[in-house]
Amino acid sequence: MSEISEAKAQSGMLSGLHRLFHPVLPKRWRADAVIVPVVRLTGVIGFATPLRPGITLAGFARALERAFGGGKVKAVALAINSPGGSAAQSHLIFRRIRQLADENEVPVIAVVEDVAASGGYMIACAADEIVCDPTSIVGSIGVIGATFGFNEAIHKLGIERRIYTAGEHKAMLDPFLPEKPEEVERIKAIQNEIHQTFIDLVRARRGERLTGPEKTLFSGEYWTAPTALGYGLIDRIGDLRSYLRERFGEEVVTPLISPERGLFGRRTPGVLEEPGFLAGRSSVDELVSAFEARAIWARFGL
Repeated sequence: MSEISEAKAQSGMLSGLHRLFHPVLPKRWRADAVIVPVVRLTGVIGFATPLRPGITLAGFARALERAFGGGKVKAVALAINSPGGSAAQSHLIFRRIRQLADENEVPVIAVVEDVAASGGYMIACAADEIVCDPTSIVGSIGVIGATFGFNEAIHKLGIERRIYTAGEHKAMLDPFLPEKPEEVERIKAIQNEIHQTFIDLVRARRGERLTGPEKTLFSGEYWTAPTALGYGLIDRIGDLRSYLRERFGEEVVTPLISPERGLFGRRTPGVLEEPGFLAGRSSVDELVSAFEARAIWARFGL
């Protein structure tokens, strides 16, 4: 028997076995299965502690690779619920999604839950389609930075601030020193550069679909889904399950691809924590982190 004939015979045998066991096979194992992996991106971006994992490229890189790596994948869905956070982490995740989508020639669908604002919307722009619930909050295409000024408080308490630096601007915007106009100008210049990068990204990804006034779209304002749809920031209103069934059929398989988690939160690839590290971590750090994350969500009434 020739190699070609033998291969055909084996193929026929496997096909026959597959038909025999088809009724009892899990949906995802069937040859005709339509698979759309779902990667859930929930939380503040770049804002992670051992007990409060947020969204970072290190935390989600393997999950994204697994989602795009399946041979029968028809699309990858991103379930996004994020008020934003780190501009750098948002952009890194955006770029990784686009790299994987282009390399594997797989379309990406972003489905927004409560909010995809600021960096959350930047990540949503990695998708070819953005779907939102009617009550979802979208937008906030801008850059924000906040701190406190304690110089008057420590003065009243009789505390003297002593700071030693090598570098003229090393102590720029120190919260225990009076604010200087020239330092505010520097930080505003940095914010404007990041903002322009964000604007260019949205323009490149949304293209002619953008119909809202630019001054409004890029003002940092945010909207509910119906208004965002009118401005061209999203593509349609719906929910994950209904849209994927409408797009790919009632039998679509949507496995959830989650990042790895250890006992105390997400494991970051390549990072090994020393024994006792978590036990010795200040509970104050966790408390402050919780308040800061809560404040970011609260900006959107959540």
